[in-house]
Amino acid sequence: MNLLFSILYCELGFLLLLTSPAQGGEPEKVAMSDFATDGLSGWEEKSFSGKTEYQIVTEGHETVVKATSQAAASGLFKKKRIDLHQTPYLNWRWRVDKPLHALDEKTKSGDDYGARIYVVIDGGLFFWNTKAINYVWASASSAGESWPNAFAGKSAMMLALRSSTDTAATWYQEKRNVAEDLKEFFGTEIRYIDAVAIMTDTDNSGQQTTAYYDDISFTHD
Repeated sequence: MNLLFSILYCELGFLLLLTSPAQGGEPEKVAMSDFATDGLSGWEEKSFSGKTEYQIVTEGHETVVKATSQAAASGLFKKKRIDLHQTPYLNWRWRVDKPLHALDEKTKSGDDYGARIYVVIDGGLFFWNTKAINYVWASASSAGESWPNAFAGKSAMMLALRSSTDTAATWYQEKRNVAEDLKEFFGTEIRYIDAVAIMTDTDNSGQQTTAYYDDISFTHD
């Protein structure tokens, strides 16, 4: 399933109330989460088919989110306006313990991912202008491959950063220049994103997986 639709239709009114970025000097870092201090405070959940279980756990010396999905699809999202002129880089760590298998991710029946992180650009009253990039831990698709989402089409582009060839149960650090990715996929410069979401879903394939997400932030460089 596609969490973008939830943000499009269910949360549009809330997104329109997002505050403008703070004035003054450019920040070096904007935190989307502090799981050790705040847990899941500020994150909202949307369920599509059953519920992926999201819980705060301790892994080593880190406090992270554990996502467990058994033929289910639900996600967490947080509304926060980010000025990509100031902090264009999205940073996070993630891990998938049991990658999904035998999926054609370009079809609706294969639109499941062990882990994914969305960035969403609100289209305002013109909801058809809403755009999103899904950074995904794919199964069949190769790292670096991109394609339109099976449900939302070209308004939500998928970009595989990891795949089944990456070592399972291993943490990976990611860093993406969201401003550049948006320009590449949508052909225009986009200054603001309005929400970030995480999702581990297996409802279409009926499979089971467990993933982990560490803190998410935007940085200047």
